[in-house]
Amino acid sequence: MAVWTNGAPVRLLAGTGKDRPGRELVVAGVFRPLAALVATPLLRFGVPPPAVVLANAAAGLAAAALLAAGELVAAALLLQLKTLLDNADGLLARASGRVSLLGRYLDTEADLLVNAALFAALAAVTGRPWLALAAFLALTLVLSADFNLVALSREARREPAEEPLAGGGRSERALALVYRVLFAPQDRLLRWLSGRRLERVAGSVNGELGRKAALAYHDPFTVGVLANLGLSTQLAVLGVCLLLGAPEAYLWLALASLLVLPPLQLRRERLARRALSR
Repeated sequence: MAVWTNGAPVRLLAGTGKDRPGRELVVAGVFRPLAALVATPLLRFGVPPPAVVLANAAAGLAAAALLAAGELVAAALLLQLKTLLDNADGLLARASGRVSLLGRYLDTEADLLVNAALFAALAAVTGRPWLALAAFLALTLVLSADFNLVALSREARREPAEEPLAGGGRSERALALVYRVLFAPQDRLLRWLSGRRLERVAGSVNGELGRKAALAYHDPFTVGVLANLGLSTQLAVLGVCLLLGAPEAYLWLALASLLVLPPLQLRRERLARRALSR
């Protein structure tokens, strides 16, 4: 469907979305098509993407409050609304040409706040605070690994990065500071560890052979697996667990998602070695 903004037509399709190597199936099959329907009128009326980010954060925090109160079904439904709005804000930003640093930081930090509230609520409703804390840390690590592997995969393929607009305002600077404190250290650590493991396999090999090893190391399968452990999928699974009356089951599933990382890393290293041997 075509909509208009600033006098120019913008085509907002269900297939429009973040251009990333991995495909999160629940997003591609469910949330992105629905998000396109939501984003279309928002685009027409000029709703700013950060407002949608705040709305999805409000839905997530409301879901956490309902979860803590034992209203599992209502919490499950609100979580899906949160995910729908979370996907809609990205579509809206791209369709309107307003992909901004403010929105990027706000989205990331709002998700962290909502996740913390959800796991605190899960701790309260299950009576398992230490399990909830471990699951929260596991989910945070998996989401960070997904984000950084996508970035490294793009770098290995020499794909141009999407450059968000920097406004330079106070809100943006404040959010950037929060990001540097909470996220930048783990980003640097994960990238350093990934690079060190590749160096251990490829040594000092450079040139075309070194690039082939890097491409094999950052393989699409690994990116795809991690994409399907992304936040939209996680909240969909949490919603199912809540509908089944089994919130504790999700804590174990979130913790178990960590078990995917070691075999994926071993597979990446094996692929790099194979590329070198050829």
